Amino acid sequence: MYLLLKAVLSGVLIAAASEAARRLPALGALIASLPLVSILGMMWLWRDRPDPANMAAHAAATFFYVLPSLPMFLLIAHLLQRGWSFWAALGSGCVLTVVLYAAMIWIGPRLGLPV
Repeated sequence: MYLLLKAVLSGVLIAAASEAARRLPALGALIASLPLVSILGMMWLWRDRPDPANMAAHAAATFFYVLPSLPMFLLIAHLLQRGWSFWAALGSGCVLTVVLYAAMIWIGPRLGLPV
């Protein structure tokens, strides 16, 4: 039941963002950019394992893993403005994000980052 509650609540947030974006793209973007998934994830994690050190490590690592995902949005917007199809732009953005995540995983520990 707990897993179902988590899944439904997460799905409702995604649906709300997409519905808002149909009417007002900026509002949909605002909702999508809120760290709601991260906050919910931390709440679920805290409920399952209320350990301050574990939560601190999770929060810090989340910050550093957000960084490599940000260029994806700029690349998608740029490619769409250049006439690329949505799927090609989205795929390119996803590939860029995977490459940047791999770079973060490789270089992060060498810089002392909690990744």
